[in-house]
Amino acid sequence: MYEIFVSAFIALFVIIDPIGIAPVFAGLTQGAPARFQRLMAIKGVFIGTLILVFFAFVGKPFLGALGISIDALRVAGGLMLFIIALEMVFEKRTNRKREAAEKMDDFFEDVSVFPVALPLLAGPGAITTIMLAVADAGSNTTAQLAVTAALLVVMAISLIVFLAAGPVMKLLGPTVNAVLTRLLGVILAALATQFILDGFKNAFAG
Repeated sequence: MYEIFVSAFIALFVIIDPIGIAPVFAGLTQGAPARFQRLMAIKGVFIGTLILVFFAFVGKPFLGALGISIDALRVAGGLMLFIIALEMVFEKRTNRKREAAEKMDDFFEDVSVFPVALPLLAGPGAITTIMLAVADAGSNTTAQLAVTAALLVVMAISLIVFLAAGPVMKLLGPTVNAVLTRLLGVILAALATQFILDGFKNAFAG
């Protein structure tokens, strides 16, 4: 059980990469109050966990019934992420937040479901990894529990780094934040492009 837990934990931690996507989360919630950032972090991690648990145990028959492949999810997720990345680079998200704030002082865009939970946390890679890990466990309930425990630990780490990312960005100041938001937008665009390329490559290779 220990070996299964460690193997699943390493695979999920590398694929989800909570430390790598934490700055992206901070950029998405930039300018929002700390309370709202905490809410987005908690909701995003909770929803992402539910999505991964769902796909872990019923993902294969569910996607099969719809005729959807993991590669199709990669391409779709990549395209949606690319749009978000463009908005970050050209400050469209910042302008939209500012306009919304002028109309509704307490309004901030909810990013917990998209793109935090899906596809940043529960992306195609994470969905594939958790489905394969549970499939390898077979009908062994103990092994399945070990995989589930590994997922919960990774998501708990994700929540911790998300909660820490906001205050760190706030300390850096508006100028550094503006530069980082654009830089993170470029990185997110590259990640989105990689999703799309992997999806097409695997689809044509199959």
